[in-house]
Amino acid sequence: MSIETQALRELIAAHGKLLVDIGDLDDNSNLFEAGLTSLNTVNLMLAIEDQYDIIFTDESLTRDTFKSVTSLLDVVRGLREEAA
Repeated sequence: MSIETQALRELIAAHGKLLVDIGDLDDNSNLFEAGLTSLNTVNLMLAIEDQYDIIFTDESLTRDTFKSVTSLLDVVRGLREEAA
């Protein structure tokens, strides 16, 4: 697991308020099925923006973005590249 993946998992654990431990999920597990709510998605988004100094675009604010660690990491990487 990359350091970047681990850091994102820690943010999900701290702000996603999942019903299960993030360590029990693989990177493609559905975070909504694990208990991620729309309110906690907003809290997670704000924490990610702060941590990575990015701003989620309107296009990236979809349920698919926050569906899994993998999908979220892909979007974060893309936004970081755009910001660079």
